[in-house]
Amino acid sequence: MSTLIVSHPTCTQHDTGSYHPERPERLVAISRALEDEEQKFGLLLRRQEAPLAALAPIERVHPCSYVERILTSVPKNGYHYLDSDTVLSPHSGQAALRAVGAVLAAVDAVAGGMTRNAFCAVRPPGHHAEPTSAMGFCLFNNVAIGAYHARACHGLRRVAVVDFDVHHGNGTQAAFWNDANMFYASTHQSPCYPGTGTPHERGCANNIVNVPLAPGSGSEDFRHSVTVHILPALRAFKPDFLLFSAGFDAHTRDPLASLNLVETDFDWVTRAIGQVAAEYCGGRIVSVLEGGYDMSALYHSVTAHVHAMIDLSV
Repeated sequence: MSTLIVSHPTCTQHDTGSYHPERPERLVAISRALEDEEQKFGLLLRRQEAPLAALAPIERVHPCSYVERILTSVPKNGYHYLDSDTVLSPHSGQAALRAVGAVLAAVDAVAGGMTRNAFCAVRPPGHHAEPTSAMGFCLFNNVAIGAYHARACHGLRRVAVVDFDVHHGNGTQAAFWNDANMFYASTHQSPCYPGTGTPHERGCANNIVNVPLAPGSGSEDFRHSVTVHILPALRAFKPDFLLFSAGFDAHTRDPLASLNLVETDFDWVTRAIGQVAAEYCGGRIVSVLEGGYDMSALYHSVTAHVHAMIDLSV
């Protein structure tokens, strides 16, 4: 088996402006990291271009009216701001459809047995996008759409998302809140944007697990939280399929928050969650890029994450 990398050049054409942290250079850094990994591991990395997503899978999470509003708001020139952080430019619609398409293609490949796991190097990110609201740099909730696609098209009834981005994935939580067969677990800094993700937010069937970390928390706090809170809950859920919301902005160098994780923490959490995937769902994992805004930290963190994914795929 091998690890599949799914991306598309259009994702770099989503222009957010000169000073925006969620910028095209993020995918340039990741591309360099993956090319370096490819030189080391050769056939253990495979690549696939992301197709354009059809609208029907997106509409399992977002109402048709919302999808239409986002796509018709894309400007022909310049920028259109959905809020102070979330911006559209002429290629944003196509980039968003490619980002969703990458996750759908990765789910198809992993669920279909063509690869053990996959990493989707995409932007715009998705985990803040609520069913009817774009926010936090996010337009469509890529990972939630992928989770519902796994159920609808591959008969995988119980699907889990584990989110280690420094910011709480309020959009994914909202999409899963009333669905007992969808599981969402998140470690995140608190207080921090978007202000959600308390331990008391537990969903309709205790299917939401939030583990907030205080500013300044580091490796020990993070690993303890995952080990004590997330791994037991994930095992109790017994997922048929697993996705990561893979944000790397909890790194100590990242400018948007103040957790103190390092690259080895992303390696560790990938392997720890991967062990649960091996126990319950044949190791089937799709990882989807979320945050990470320091280019050097992103390079090294993605390298650690993908290296662990490669080891899990063997």
